[in-house]
Amino acid sequence: MYAIVDIETTGGHASANGITEIAIYVYDGRELVQHYETLVNPGIPIPYYITTLTGISNEMVAEAPPFSAVAPMIFSLLKDNIFVAHNVNFDYSFVKYHLLEAGFDLQSKKLCTVRLGRKIFPGLPSYSLGNICRHFQIPINGRHRASGDAEATMKLFGLLLQHDTANAIAAVLKGGSKEQFLPPNLPPEQVKALPSDPGVYYFHDQKGKVVYVGKARDLKKRVNSHFTGNNPGRQRQNFLRTIHSITFQPTATELMACILESVEIKRLWPPFNTSQKHIEFRYGFYLFEDQSGYLRLAIEKRRKHSHPVHSFNLLVDGHRMLRTLIREFELCPKLCFMQKDEGTCAGITAQTCHGACRREEEPVVYNARVMAAINYLQQQQPSVTIIDKGLQPGEKSCILMEKGKFYGMGYFPEHLVADQLAIREYLTPYPENETIIGLLRPYATGISGDL
Repeated sequence: MYAIVDIETTGGHASANGITEIAIYVYDGRELVQHYETLVNPGIPIPYYITTLTGISNEMVAEAPPFSAVAPMIFSLLKDNIFVAHNVNFDYSFVKYHLLEAGFDLQSKKLCTVRLGRKIFPGLPSYSLGNICRHFQIPINGRHRASGDAEATMKLFGLLLQHDTANAIAAVLKGGSKEQFLPPNLPPEQVKALPSDPGVYYFHDQKGKVVYVGKARDLKKRVNSHFTGNNPGRQRQNFLRTIHSITFQPTATELMACILESVEIKRLWPPFNTSQKHIEFRYGFYLFEDQSGYLRLAIEKRRKHSHPVHSFNLLVDGHRMLRTLIREFELCPKLCFMQKDEGTCAGITAQTCHGACRREEEPVVYNARVMAAINYLQQQQPSVTIIDKGLQPGEKSCILMEKGKFYGMGYFPEHLVADQLAIREYLTPYPENETIIGLLRPYATGISGDL
């Protein structure tokens, strides 16, 4: 038996919204067996735009029963039947959540008439309830009301049963089938085509825009994990409704997937990614030449598209490093902006400044020490070359970080494994970020992999 369900609600996610109306049509595949419908007092105000859409107002539900009062009846109609709805995960998440709040744990198999419509009647211009019913000339007696939409869904489901020559419904209901958990607009063949290999996957919306980027050790397993369970939260429900397609990019190793994910999040800034959207290195050492020809090191906040000679997060760290460079390379604290008053240079007092601030030392001599300090600073940064398996036979993968800066990664013919200069030509440069540097620092210094 099938329980065809439609609900009207105060909003788009169950955990913060209530049900205002529910209709259940118990159907045996040929005829209606039982029909139940009721308005429900959601316990919270109905937004004006919802009233405009459904016609259900606060006055209409004022005397209606709360969901807890009708929960026993609803549970009795659903518990032994297959839960069917148009975009079933929305209705099911609401009903399951509010039944659980009332003390009933619903564990039903589900069928989605959106997804089944795509399988059994492929190629239609739209699978929204209004459009697909219009296509098949199924009348809807009360659009956006629970009873009218549920009755139309029942008639649509009857057509699906009649034309299911490939047994699509039985395949979805088969034990272990994950298809019933998939978002309604996502073609299941795209999920089935995913390899069980490392890589990066992209969820796209209806217009093809990337809305989420993720990395995986096993692409198939990780993507499927997004769709298990019935989390009623707003963000998850919006996320599932938005997904229309999946693409992916395989990588040879999980580390390469982690790096590529970070690059892509920064490049695409997908709306449903929350991690790695933070301020990166906040400060840097900047080098410039003043009007007198002296090279000057300054600590400044990082600017977009700027190129500091070294980056760091905490101002106190930058001051500590710069003081060390001033002391070890006999730089002028005034020319490094560490002393800003008009008094005697503290470096002259300490005998580490040779008078560059008074123009008593030639710029070429002073600048040589500044460049030596920068070179020293950069030499202290780790270099990493990680060589591992490739995507194809006869090739290797390589990840390269030079002197603390991420260069890039890629694949090269394995006969070049001893020629690092040749390998470099095969690598794709990528912009670095703090996440990538953090991933690679544990591998410093030198060459790692299965050389």
